[in-house]
Amino acid sequence: MIKFLKAKANVVMYSNDLDAWVPEIWAAETLAILEENMVIGRLIHTDFKDEVKNFGDVVNTRRPGTFTAERKTANDDVTIQDADATNVAVPLDQHIHTSFLIRDGQESLSFEDLVEEYMAPAALSLAQMVDRILLGQVYQFQTNTVGILGSLSSSTIKDTILDARQKMNENNAHVTGRNLILGTTSETTALKEDMFLSAEQVGDDGTALREASLGRKLGFDVFMSQNTAGTTVAAGTGNADELASSAVVGATALTLDGSVLDNGQYFWLEGDGQANYVASGGGTTSVVAGRALKADVAAGASNLFEVTAGLVDLSGHTSAGGPSTYPAGYSKRIKVDGSGTPHIGQVVNFSTVSSAAIVAGEYSIVAIPASGYIVLDRPLDLAIANNYVINYGPRGDFNFAFHRNALTLVTRPLAKPKAGTGALAGVANFNGLSMRVVITYQGVGQGHLVTMDLLAGVKVLDTNLGCVIVGGEYTETYA
Repeated sequence: MIKFLKAKANVVMYSNDLDAWVPEIWAAETLAILEENMVIGRLIHTDFKDEVKNFGDVVNTRRPGTFTAERKTANDDVTIQDADATNVAVPLDQHIHTSFLIRDGQESLSFEDLVEEYMAPAALSLAQMVDRILLGQVYQFQTNTVGILGSLSSSTIKDTILDARQKMNENNAHVTGRNLILGTTSETTALKEDMFLSAEQVGDDGTALREASLGRKLGFDVFMSQNTAGTTVAAGTGNADELASSAVVGATALTLDGSVLDNGQYFWLEGDGQANYVASGGGTTSVVAGRALKADVAAGASNLFEVTAGLVDLSGHTSAGGPSTYPAGYSKRIKVDGSGTPHIGQVVNFSTVSSAAIVAGEYSIVAIPASGYIVLDRPLDLAIANNYVINYGPRGDFNFAFHRNALTLVTRPLAKPKAGTGALAGVANFNGLSMRVVITYQGVGQGHLVTMDLLAGVKVLDTNLGCVIVGGEYTETYA
């Protein structure tokens, strides 16, 4: 299993120091806490250069290249291959921050107390957001899906993980350095399987049993994250025998016995078990699914579950003092209403109106900062407008099996405020991450405003290096 060294930038501060308000030390301590509490952020490709950048800048990272072994005879020269890697452009469009006010009277706290009361919770919120953004990229790997929604049990989890292993083998994913991150429900399911806990099968003298650690299994280093994509709740309707004719594995054209689905709407078929959506043909009995079926589905046993959609409420956001548009590249709160209910970790897409064009891209909800508002894992690929349909995905865990080169986290330092502005600022760089802390005095709030922020970009490098294991244990009710 991969071991991590809990180190930090080389800065020393004691709890009884006279001045605990050194922003460089705040940045170093916050960065250390952030790094220790991320899960996937420590397991993927990272790219860092000590070059100050701004939000929206585009930087280039490298996708590792491959070589092909050649054969030669005794008198042949060797065949020289270019040791190159592919440049991948990554926009720095993730400016993540946490801000809080330390009021007058609380400023005399020791550095140790400041860490416990302010810095640690702030760093944990940043770690949570980074992990949610990264784990939300699992929805970009749904071409490689194994398992059945709602049917991951202690008796099926081993075979399902082996299916993921086979899928990655078939895609020529690197055998070494594979990881598997499970959601909370799927982890509990795994811990009910003797293979994960039995001392004689695990070979760790009972450590896994005592600590409920999943360790290395079936070629994967296995972790649990509370930020794994998915949801335990999703409103929808079950319908019996919805296919008018049987469909075979690999099919995308489906014939329904009733026009019950709209373009973009999420559904899943019993027997296929993956989160699917209508790419075209919504409102008719002949639809094209966004993903090919993983299994043959017989018309007589094709129960269909459709997930309730909602609406984009841009006008309500504008009336509340928000933006007047949601353009391409928009990355902040989006107001929603309608029948569907959003949940953190849920997959979503957008369509113009029912039975009309679907807007490109699938996203993960990474935050619900207030009732009726959502934040997505990345900026919008295309603009959306008032009363566009927001299509919510089905419930279940979307566990992520991946090699570190499946995606990348690119970070760059942010600039310090100019001298003379009255702001104290510090930047710490460590282990492929960068953290800035800015401290200013707020007269209205009567205290010091502290902002901890980082600038990052996230990019999928190779979908062949990842696999989705759909999970959850539940039974849908069909009409």
